[in-house]
Amino acid sequence: MNLDNIIDLMKDNRGLESNLGMEFFSTPEADECCGRMPVDERTSQPFGYLSGGATLALAETLAGAGSLALCPGEICFGMNVSANHLRSVEKGDTVTARARIIHQGHRIHVWIVEVRSSDNTLISTVTVTNYIRSKK
Repeated sequence: MNLDNIIDLMKDNRGLESNLGMEFFSTPEADECCGRMPVDERTSQPFGYLSGGATLALAETLAGAGSLALCPGEICFGMNVSANHLRSVEKGDTVTARARIIHQGHRIHVWIVEVRSSDNTLISTVTVTNYIRSKK
């Protein structure tokens, strides 16, 4: 999935993705996109491990980028985010997320996002549902 236009849009935004150090990447697969985020003082909880909230932010933002790439000229909103956190990740690591769309309706997209540590251990699985609408 080509995220080039979305990456450019996010660079100008200076929003959550920038504040948490997220990066997004295009992939050769038409139904997948990829991102990563450092586990550092911005994304960890007080005990030095990746915050579940930061993990959800990465997954929802990545799925949103994917929905925007699939629907040029429209905008999307996260309707539901649900996660299972399976393992912890210590500060100093980097997590990588791969989002795959499993339902692409006219107005509803459902994504499955796998978040993995730098050694490819599965950390979290996240389901994201986006609502797509036209710009006003």
